[in-house]
Amino acid sequence: MNSTPLWLSSLTLAVASGWLAATMFAAPATSKEPRFPQLTMDQLDAKQRPLGEQIMKVSSVGIGGPYNPMIRSPVLGQRLFDLFYYLRWETSVPTKLNEFAIIIIGRQWRSQVEWFAHAPLAAKAGLSPDIIAELKANKRPSNMAEDEAVVYDFVTELSTTKKVSDETYARAKKVFNDQQIVDLTAVSATM
Repeated sequence: MNSTPLWLSSLTLAVASGWLAATMFAAPATSKEPRFPQLTMDQLDAKQRPLGEQIMKVSSVGIGGPYNPMIRSPVLGQRLFDLFYYLRWETSVPTKLNEFAIIIIGRQWRSQVEWFAHAPLAAKAGLSPDIIAELKANKRPSNMAEDEAVVYDFVTELSTTKKVSDETYARAKKVFNDQQIVDLTAVSATM
């Protein structure tokens, strides 16, 4: 069988659904005005303020980017924030590879927010500037280490074909344990 195990597909769908619910209305669709104008901390009500304060402690974009629509639904926003927090700071995937996965998705989606926030973090975590530059130029990076190539192929297959081939999954199993594969799948579906 040449596809992702069912649990991996289900996890991807669940995480992606949460991400889409939080971000799909952040940019204008057909009008010139954003559907959700940018909030400021002063505009937050008593239910939104605690989440806004948490976001401000860790975000390089303040309550902008994906946080702007999330904060409008504080309970959902808190749950998504907790997921994002885990996937950024508590994940089992090594930081360099996790940030690489995030910028791969950011590049595929042409997300300036993701690229602006995470390319410097990937570089700081030790990802080669050449790899970052090639990815930014929309090229498959050359000279990747095996773990980097596995991340690139895994994330790219998952995001473009909505499944991971048996060959790529077997390569991932040589580099990552089960928890890391689940975490890599989740970060690929949410960032």
